[in-house]
Amino acid sequence: MKLIFLGPPGAGKGTQAERVIERLGVPQISTGELLRRAMKEGTETGVKARGYIESGALVPDEIVLDLVAERLAQPDCQNGYLLDGFPRTLNQAEALERVAQMDAVVNIQVPDEVIVKRLSGRRVCAACGHTTHVDLAPDGVCPKCGKPLTQRKDDDASAVANRLVVYAKQTQPLIEYYEKKGLLLSVDGCQEMNAVTEEILARLQELGR
Repeated sequence: MKLIFLGPPGAGKGTQAERVIERLGVPQISTGELLRRAMKEGTETGVKARGYIESGALVPDEIVLDLVAERLAQPDCQNGYLLDGFPRTLNQAEALERVAQMDAVVNIQVPDEVIVKRLSGRRVCAACGHTTHVDLAPDGVCPKCGKPLTQRKDDDASAVANRLVVYAKQTQPLIEYYEKKGLLLSVDGCQEMNAVTEEILARLQELGR
């Protein structure tokens, strides 16, 4: 089972990815993790990537694709995998086709207004690191240690709205691309967490993938 997960920030994509790979018994491949590991190990691709990162430039698609191709060739990926954070653009999606053929692309859909409420209501305890929501801690006090809760700058409502605009602009071409290929599975991310997981797995089973 070779999968790609799409979904806006706050849609629960990370949580669902963890649940699905556990049920399917396949690895989750994170391009960010691949880059960090390659640089730490000093591989040829890692050295190239470090040069771009240290100069403040984006790592070219060709280098990221090389890392992904190297990882997908490893034994634990032979029965499938879930790509996390790649592809992010249409160019990357087209390049990916040269090294792998996906079975399905899961798109977790959540309306913008729900995302804004979820993320702008998120609060973090600076003392113990616990993350919660204002609905669960309306008094602004950490339920774990009793210290004050704070809001991260990128969780401000206007910041969240801006992130959603960027995501939509970047991802809509991907959604259309995979929809035309018959690979897109859109799932309602507003459901209860377990229901989302079961719908994803059921949709994949229906396709015989």
